[in-house]
Amino acid sequence: MTAPAPVGERAGLDRFQRRTVRVLVLTQAVGALGITIGIATASLLAKDLSGSEALSGLAQTAQVLGAAVISFLLAAVMARRGRRVGLVTGYLLGAAGGGLAVLSGVVGSMALLLVGAVLLGAGSSANSAARFAATDLADDTNRASSLSLVVWATTIGAVLGPNLTGPAGSFADAVDIPELTGPFAIGAFGMLAAALVAFVMLRPDPLLLARERAGAVDVGYVLVGSSASRAWHAVREQPVLGFAIGGLALAHATMISVMVMTPLHMQHGGAELDVIGLVISVHVLGMFAFSPLVGILSDRFGRPPVLGAGGLVLVVALLLCASSPEGMSWEVTAGLFLLGVGWSLAMVSASTMVAEFAPLEARTDVQGTSDLVMGVTAASAGALAGLVVDLAGYPALALVTLALAFGVAGAAARAQMAHPTAE
Repeated sequence: MTAPAPVGERAGLDRFQRRTVRVLVLTQAVGALGITIGIATASLLAKDLSGSEALSGLAQTAQVLGAAVISFLLAAVMARRGRRVGLVTGYLLGAAGGGLAVLSGVVGSMALLLVGAVLLGAGSSANSAARFAATDLADDTNRASSLSLVVWATTIGAVLGPNLTGPAGSFADAVDIPELTGPFAIGAFGMLAAALVAFVMLRPDPLLLARERAGAVDVGYVLVGSSASRAWHAVREQPVLGFAIGGLALAHATMISVMVMTPLHMQHGGAELDVIGLVISVHVLGMFAFSPLVGILSDRFGRPPVLGAGGLVLVVALLLCASSPEGMSWEVTAGLFLLGVGWSLAMVSASTMVAEFAPLEARTDVQGTSDLVMGVTAASAGALAGLVVDLAGYPALALVTLALAFGVAGAAARAQMAHPTAE
């Protein structure tokens, strides 16, 4: 946890903090459009290219896995060069992935789609890292609120993105590329815009300024040991970090495993692309729109209780999804919305604990490890989701995933016991 700064110094840091949050809000808005616009079509494009419904979830799974691995790599870049260089690198790689996804549809290559999806994950990695960047200069009383405001900003692009699925198809027709690749083309431009905003405006770098304030300006000091060893040492010193990372990973896996298969479930019932995009937008609205409220609740009532509430909301969401018929229905719409809300409760509260208890010298290492574990867990769940749906159907997938949601609640209970303020 950050030591209090003198009043005068704190006032200066607060000015930089407000500027940092404003810039991150802007990058999140345009970056999220680039990342989420392809959600509604990724599984459909994968199905067309592979010819198999069992493989239809692989594109989204590859993106999640790419986000996991690249998060860890970007954390290493940020440890050396700061948040700005890391964010720009992530968005540029994501834009390249969008271009490869378009090319995969043009040449009809599933392998190329998977490579593009992995690189698209870098955009997700950058957006995830931005939430942590919002906490570098925050104090203990507003850390969750700062993080949640940046997460909320994702709403702008994330809700708009899936709703552009239809117009993106028209754009694809106009430039003579396959209809399902149109969203990826527009998404690439969104991530290029986010990279430009971060490169030009994220000055001073919040992480480097936080280190300077703490006197940790010697990079050699900051990077003693390997990234993994620094993260492991931090978790051993603060067990609450382990439970926060576990709860975050299980919540993300719960959301990903059901969300990636929902477009296929709806398509089986005859739902049109625009309708599928609308339901995904409702889901994304649940993920991000209420983040500021979640941040306020986390700052006021504590992080573990909010994490536990997230687990319970996920349980309700899964039961609704399990009861939904194929096609468009109120059950799947409400279920996807609550799936997003439960994820938001878990994401903001658990991420705040990770930011709060990670020591400055290992901050990016712990955060990168957290996103790596979160992504690998979700990617594994996403890969299995396609097989479960192929063998037993979408309702069975939702019921099986209940185990992960209950795990979130369990992690929250353990975090509460391990939390220093609970002693």
